[in-house]
Amino acid sequence: MYDKDDPRSALATADRPDAGADIAAAQYLDLTATPIVRAQNVVLIHTEAREGDDLDNGALEGELAVVVTDASPSFTVFTDAGATTVDTPGLVVVPPGASRISVHGDGPLVRLVEATEPAWRDRAANAGAYTEDHARVALLRRWPEPAGEPRVRVYPLSEVPDDPKRFGRIFRTRSFMVNFLPRQDGPRDPRRLSPHHHDDFEQLSLAVQGEYLHHIRTPWLPDRTGWREDEHVRIGSPSVTIIPPPTVHTSEAVDPGVNQLIDIFSPPRQDFSEKPGWVLNADDYPMP
Repeated sequence: MYDKDDPRSALATADRPDAGADIAAAQYLDLTATPIVRAQNVVLIHTEAREGDDLDNGALEGELAVVVTDASPSFTVFTDAGATTVDTPGLVVVPPGASRISVHGDGPLVRLVEATEPAWRDRAANAGAYTEDHARVALLRRWPEPAGEPRVRVYPLSEVPDDPKRFGRIFRTRSFMVNFLPRQDGPRDPRRLSPHHHDDFEQLSLAVQGEYLHHIRTPWLPDRTGWREDEHVRIGSPSVTIIPPPTVHTSEAVDPGVNQLIDIFSPPRQDFSEKPGWVLNADDYPMP
């Protein structure tokens, strides 16, 4: 499944299920056309922010995560506890309650909230795909409370160099896991792809630069009427591809320039969390 020099090669993987509930269809979503989308447990809000914008997050029951990329503007998060200014790429986690974001430039911001949040749950363009829970996707149960007093937590990428022994740069919250994958200069070698599957969670592959060809294969279950042809879907950025379990999938960067993906999971991945040193804010966010 993975090359021996791929850090994921040490992960244990279960056998692919060959029976059970129907397998959901993959979703390929252009965030320019549909800036609010969802998976089963998370709503993703993509905003092309402008200088002076004031983004109201609502009074949230769970944490808010803000994905900050190289192209994002600086901004200030306001909560009842005060103001926190962010001017570097990384992940920002805002505690439950009312908050807003004041924007100090132009560029994209991505916010993540739990899919049950009343202020956001019905606003997703693809909400119809989740009128019923997907039986193969585990429902979100929040992981333990973070250490210390509630506060805005900022995790800059600049403090974490790439490490070939670690898969990307991974942070988690109580409800989400965000993996900033390394930038790919030019197309990925088509002879070194990494097809794999997940048993019970969706993967959101957020393309923030370049263009990707997503390869997805649906396993053949006993009911032949549910079989599907392989998919090879090319999509640019900004976009998000929602990959359902237990489809076999891999993503291939194809733009001649810079390509970058950020993978998002909800709830956080247990297998990544069990790898020493992989989750960079593990001291703040304990495992169950």
